[in-house]
Amino acid sequence: MNENMRDVTLVLQDGTEFKGKSFGYENSVVGEVVFNTAMMGYPESLTDPSYAGQLMTLTYPLVGNYGVPPFTVEKNGIATFMESDRIYASAIIVSDYSADYSHWNACESLGNWLKREQVPGITGIDTRQLTKVLREHGVMMGRLVFDGMDDEVPQEDYGSINWVARVSCKDVIRYNEGAGKKVVLVDCGVKNNIIRCLIRRGMEVIRVPWNYDYTEMDFDGLFLANGPGDPDMCVDAVDILKKQMSVSRKPICGICMGNQLLAKAGGATIYKLKYGHRSHNQPVREVGTNHCYVTSQNHGYAVDAATLGNDWRELFVNMNDGSNEGIRHISNPWFSSQFHPEACSGPVDTEFMFDRFIETM
Repeated sequence: MNENMRDVTLVLQDGTEFKGKSFGYENSVVGEVVFNTAMMGYPESLTDPSYAGQLMTLTYPLVGNYGVPPFTVEKNGIATFMESDRIYASAIIVSDYSADYSHWNACESLGNWLKREQVPGITGIDTRQLTKVLREHGVMMGRLVFDGMDDEVPQEDYGSINWVARVSCKDVIRYNEGAGKKVVLVDCGVKNNIIRCLIRRGMEVIRVPWNYDYTEMDFDGLFLANGPGDPDMCVDAVDILKKQMSVSRKPICGICMGNQLLAKAGGATIYKLKYGHRSHNQPVREVGTNHCYVTSQNHGYAVDAATLGNDWRELFVNMNDGSNEGIRHISNPWFSSQFHPEACSGPVDTEFMFDRFIETM
């Protein structure tokens, strides 16, 4: 480890401290400390808007060895290799950071990227012990304090903020105009690969803000995207969805936050998981079958399936803890998954969810 790195301390809300070294931007931050057990994919995870407001701990010990790809943009306006327009995680916490990288597509180090985007990175942390603390206590707020710097960081309670409103687009954005059928995509913090998956299947995508009233628009299907934070904060999105469901049987598909919003519109309640599901290896089973899939996930809240309305059923369940992983309506073409079928990063075993959605239109 470079001895010239500035000392930095992670202070959890229960007073537990972890000492490390800075390899990113040097600025004290506060956020919800969570852990991700994936072995790779830090460029995709850091640019996933679902990590907004969070200090992301990676349990895999070596991070940075394959660098960072270029932030190039395709003709359709979507970043080629990233999942959004910038880093959304408030910080990244790792055990062993490698400044030396080697990969055919790398153009800079993880540390340089973090500095350019003004996001702190901390290395030398015992991430195994930190993960044990979070598993025992549950996710909690924490702050990074740099030695020799003012540590007065604005204290925000993660659960009291409408993060979806912070990360959603502000205007309507269209992709693949004039192509096939039209899909309205409700942007709660959408990952680029959801848009890519729809475009690859010949769809015209109309991306709208989280609280946009799309009920009078001309479209063939509705897609509810992923996003950060507490879905109970998204009252406007749920009300608009209820309005749509009351006047139309048009197909609806949801992912992650979209699963929770669809469930809320179906009468269910949401609860916060103790430490969430953030990994590439979450096993889920399709209800009524013996089909089990390995999935990519990133969420801290879940649907209480016992509170679903009479017209709804569970579509998938988590094989580790039995939590809900998707729902379906018994007669209308409305369904969702809590996991990420578009992966990126992670397994693509469940990308068939996009095909099922398109088949219903």
